[in-house]
Amino acid sequence: MTTLSVYKFETAEGAQQGLDLVEELSKQELIEVHDAAIVTWPDGKNRPKTKQLVSLIGAKALDGAFWGMLFGFIFFVPFFGLAVGAAMGALSGKFADYGINDQFIKSVQEKVTKGTSALFLLTSKAVMDKISDAAKDLEFELIYTNLSQEQETELRNSFA
Repeated sequence: MTTLSVYKFETAEGAQQGLDLVEELSKQELIEVHDAAIVTWPDGKNRPKTKQLVSLIGAKALDGAFWGMLFGFIFFVPFFGLAVGAAMGALSGKFADYGINDQFIKSVQEKVTKGTSALFLLTSKAVMDKISDAAKDLEFELIYTNLSQEQETELRNSFA
């Protein structure tokens, strides 16, 4: 089963530290990373910066369109107002089809704010006890949703 995980860090640099750890854990085969993206929102900026992490991406990676639409929906639609927001209703329904529901979106919107950062990972085969030990010194909050195999296949088919 593939899991979409969002790790929120209290600093704009925290997600990079989390990514460095994930890369090391991946090399040790303690987690399989299918796709990843990072959001940094430095203090004083009106909007976050987002990027897909192409260095980690393998054959199972999602198209950049997925991350672009997800981040647009989470971080940028609220700035555009109700007219665009209403048009995004169909997109909200489509994300829900993949296990990314309104509660997940709202939680990320509320928690990833100015001065913070987040690491978005699509992973499987995580050896949780070893990962927990390795991550014990990092300060983060985990927001996650599990995607079923069917949801993952549908997600790949729609955005690949």
